[in-house]
Amino acid sequence: MSVDFWNQRYAEQPFAYGEQPNHFFATQLSKWPVGSLLLPAEGEGRNAVFAATIGWQVTAFDQSEAGCQKCKQLAAQHAVTVNVQVADAAAFDYGENRYDAIALIFTHFPSALRQQVHRQVVKALKPGGILLLEAFTPAQLHYSSGGPKELPMLYTAAMLHQEFHALSIQYCEEINTTLDEGPYHQGTAAVVRLIAQKPM
Repeated sequence: MSVDFWNQRYAEQPFAYGEQPNHFFATQLSKWPVGSLLLPAEGEGRNAVFAATIGWQVTAFDQSEAGCQKCKQLAAQHAVTVNVQVADAAAFDYGENRYDAIALIFTHFPSALRQQVHRQVVKALKPGGILLLEAFTPAQLHYSSGGPKELPMLYTAAMLHQEFHALSIQYCEEINTTLDEGPYHQGTAAVVRLIAQKPM
């Protein structure tokens, strides 16, 4: 999707995907000691702001200026600080051994960019750092609850095992769930969820 598409979507009210965090992300992040967190393609900031409210030092970026503005607005409402940047996933400086946690929540990229981002994410995690991921699978094409309609943009458990082979995969499963995340994520959805840790 183009920057114009996302700017238009995020310029709408209410928040396109709600103001509450993704359930899987919030549940899992809460189990880990707080530290530094990176949220690529974070959109309007619902996950970033939640993480900041429980003590994480959050860096978030998105290509959409409208999305980043809403992230700042939401952070201000909750009286927390999020380091939010307008940046493209291909050009962002992920660094190396920089973050205690990284979360990819419905960050759907074309194949080549996805593989590039995933390599950068592995490098950017500190040893012992955790990766959380939730994304739509090809089975999502049967549902109208959100996500891309192009097969190459969708994720499978096998793909994640391959692309995150350098990490210790603790959990990786394709499941059906029910989304209730703003106007654009509503109803039955087919997702894959991943929890993986960078070896010490």
